[in-house]
Amino acid sequence: MFSLFYGLWKHLFSKTELHVLILGIDKAGKTTLLEKMKSVYSNIEGLPHDRIVPTVGLNIGRIEVANSKLVLWDLGGQAGLRSIWEKYYEEAHAVVFVADASCPSRFEDVKSALEKVLRHEDLRGAPLLILANKQDLPEAVSAEELARYLDLKKLDERVYMFEAVSAYDGMGIRESAEWLVEVMERSKRTEMLRVRAGATGPDSV
Repeated sequence: MFSLFYGLWKHLFSKTELHVLILGIDKAGKTTLLEKMKSVYSNIEGLPHDRIVPTVGLNIGRIEVANSKLVLWDLGGQAGLRSIWEKYYEEAHAVVFVADASCPSRFEDVKSALEKVLRHEDLRGAPLLILANKQDLPEAVSAEELARYLDLKKLDERVYMFEAVSAYDGMGIRESAEWLVEVMERSKRTEMLRVRAGATGPDSV
């Protein structure tokens, strides 16, 4: 009987909530990615592509992948909005950085924005998933080519991966999400955030 109740309890309460930041410069396809992830992992159909507008501020999505609940924070990527990104760093378990792989002329801006993100102390140890988006377009470069261009030198033992995806047709979305959940569950940062949340919870006083 105990094992039956324990199994039920574990099923109901074992899902961990993980916060994921979706960052990238404007027109990278972040909101399209968020809407596609919602449609892939939930019964909620994402917004039609012709109704997706540039994000000013924050879009939030919630999905379940494996045994984890993901809260996805999609932040606006225009140059004037990037200063608000850091307000969300402290609570983030991981970062998804989206790049428009079909637009090499903006790779320098992508590299500059990403390096600034990675230098921030509040994101120390956060796993990083870099998406070479818009693979549905013939001019898109591969994830390997994007990695060579960005040439990330110092990642302070950060777990990271480059993945080729299309937020338009869903290519690579499941593989990316499942990799992200797996590394977040094993991340020292996730462990640190859990401990901190427990220490500041209502039962800690």
